[in-house]
Amino acid sequence: MNTTPEQEIQESLLEELEAERFERVRDHLRGLHPSEIADLLESQPSRNRELIWKLVDPAMAGRVLSHALDSVRAGLLEAMSPQEVAEATRGLDPDDLADILNDLPEGMADSVLLSMDIQNRERLASVLSYPEDTAGGLMNLDVVPVRADVTLDVVARYLRRLGELPEQTDSLMVVDRHNRFIGVLRLTDILTRKPDTTVGELLDPGVEIPADTPAREVARLFEQRDLVSAAVVDGNGVLLGRITVDDVVDVIQEQADHTVRSLAGLTDDDMFAPVLHSARRRAVWLGVNLCTAFIAASVVGRFQDTIQQLVALAVLMPVVASMGGVAGNQTLTVTVRGLALGHVVRRNIRPLLQKELSVGILNGLLWALVVAVIAVLWFHNPKLGLIMAAAMIINLIMGALAGAAIPLVLKRLGVDPAIAGGILLTTVTDVVGFLTFLGLATLFLVK
Repeated sequence: MNTTPEQEIQESLLEELEAERFERVRDHLRGLHPSEIADLLESQPSRNRELIWKLVDPAMAGRVLSHALDSVRAGLLEAMSPQEVAEATRGLDPDDLADILNDLPEGMADSVLLSMDIQNRERLASVLSYPEDTAGGLMNLDVVPVRADVTLDVVARYLRRLGELPEQTDSLMVVDRHNRFIGVLRLTDILTRKPDTTVGELLDPGVEIPADTPAREVARLFEQRDLVSAAVVDGNGVLLGRITVDDVVDVIQEQADHTVRSLAGLTDDDMFAPVLHSARRRAVWLGVNLCTAFIAASVVGRFQDTIQQLVALAVLMPVVASMGGVAGNQTLTVTVRGLALGHVVRRNIRPLLQKELSVGILNGLLWALVVAVIAVLWFHNPKLGLIMAAAMIINLIMGALAGAAIPLVLKRLGVDPAIAGGILLTTVTDVVGFLTFLGLATLFLVK
C-alpha cells in the first residue's frame, strides 16, 4: 500500500515513541505545523495521545488546541491546569480562544479569563456573546478600518506605520464616522491607483454578513462568491469583525464530517473515544434499527403459510427489498445534499418529486424485466416472474418517492435527515417490498 509523506512521518514518530526516544519525538514535533500535530493526536489511542501531548512545545500548544477536534481538545484540556491553559492560549485570536473556552469547565474558563488583560477580555467577550455556529462566533476581531474621505497615500502611510496586516487580508474595511460598514478597499487598488485618489472613489460594496447568520449560510456565501474575507456587522450595520476563508474551510470540513457520520447514525468525531462512550451513543441507533427490523419481520411473519407452500418466495423476496432500498438511498442522498446546499426550496419540491418518480418508473420497468426473466429461468414459473416484476416496479417507485419525501418531512420537523433518513427509508422499502411481493404471491400463486 502506497503511503503519503504525512503517513511516513507519523510512522517514524510512532517508532520513536514506542522506543521511548522522547527527545527525538520532541524534535519531530517541532518540525510539524500545529494542524499536523492536531491530526496526529486525533489518529492516536488515548495512551499515545497523552504521551505526545506532553512532548508538544508549550509555545505551540494553543495553536494545536485551536486545530483539534472538539472532542479531542476537550480531552486534552481536562488534563491541564487553569494556569497551563492560560499560558497555552495567550496570543491566540479571539475566535480560536472562544472555541477553546467553550470546551472548558466554567470555573477553569473564568480563571483563564481573569488571567487576560482587560482589552483582550473585552475582545473575547464580544465573540463569546454569539453562538459558536454563527458568523459572530466565527469572526475575527483583527480588522483594519479606513474612512472613505481619505486618500490612498494616507492609507499607505497608515499601513506602513502598522507594520503588519492580519492574516488573510485581501481588502480593508471602509466605515463611516459611526463605524458602520459601507464597503471595502482592495489592497491591489492601494498599489496600482494614483496616491491622491480617495478611498470613496474606489469603494467596492463588498459583502456584509449579519452576526447571527448560521455558519452553514456563511460557508455557502463564501463558496458561491469565492470570498477570501467578509465583514460581520450587527443589526445596525456597525462593523464587528471579519470572517476569513480559513475559518470557513473548517466549517465546510466539519459539515462534511457530520454528514458522513450521520448517514451511519454516528455522533462521535473522535475515533479513539472511550469504548463505553462510543458504545452508548451507537446503541441508540442500533436500538432504533432493531425496532424497524422487527416491523419488517412482522410483515413477513403474516405470510408464513404462503412461504411454506412456495419456498422460492423466501429466496427472491430479499431481492425486491434490496433493490428498493438501493433506489431509495440514491434519491435520499441527492435530496439530503440538496437540503444541505440550500438547493431544495418550497417551489421546487414538486418538480423534484416528479423527477424522482419518473426515474423510479424507468428503473422499475428495466429491472423488473431483468428479474422476471431470471425468476422464470430459475424456477420455471412464469407467474412468479410476473409477480416479481410487479413487486419490483412498485418498490422502486416507492423507494424513489420515499427517498425524496422522508428528508423533506424530517427537515420540516427539525430532525437531521442525514441521521434518521436512512433508517426510515429502509423500513419503508422493506415493508413495501415484502408486503407487495408476498401479498401478490398469496393472491395469484397460492391455492
